Amino acid sequence: MKKLLVEFIGTFFLTLTVATAAVLGTGTPHAAFAIGAVLMVMIYAGGHVSGAHYNPAVSLAVYLRGRSSLQDLISYVGIQLVAAVVAVFVAKALVPGQAVEPKVFPHVAPVLIAELLFTFALAWVVLNTATAKATSGNSNYGLAIGFTVLAGAITVGGISLGAFNPAVSTLLLVIGKLKVADCWLHFLPQVLGAVGAAYAFKTTHPEDR
Repeated sequence: MKKLLVEFIGTFFLTLTVATAAVLGTGTPHAAFAIGAVLMVMIYAGGHVSGAHYNPAVSLAVYLRGRSSLQDLISYVGIQLVAAVVAVFVAKALVPGQAVEPKVFPHVAPVLIAELLFTFALAWVVLNTATAKATSGNSNYGLAIGFTVLAGAITVGGISLGAFNPAVSTLLLVIGKLKVADCWLHFLPQVLGAVGAAYAFKTTHPEDR
């Protein structure tokens, strides 16, 4: 239960920051920095309890890498998605009356590529800094992971909305920034990115089981 509570808290503050700072515009033009920062501090706060995934794609990568059980994967993903939905209602209460226009994606390929590459990068960094034996006990993993999201948000946020996280995409869907018809442009490449990162890690670290 304590792991799920930590996952809820971390995912809630991450998605709340995305909703308020980026979607509702309270953090413009510094939303990406707020998102990277809140992820970093929440990872440091909860990493020793739950692993601080705060992201179903990361949970999937950690499971495929062999560092969590199927039961943990299912429960983590469930609580992360619940946290994202709760964050929508809190964000709307904080910024009442703010209209949200859905993002229009004129081209499919750039969105798919952006979400795939930076979800891969995020999961790859998590696996290498927070689960690898060679980096065990390091104090830099939260900074590395937060900066990966910051870099991705700045680089491709204008292309794909820069989610790299099915919980964030769920938030965007519920709040109205991501259209239902377009949600596959996020969820599919995010899953593929996580799977790719897990198997890339296993290939490059065959001794780390």
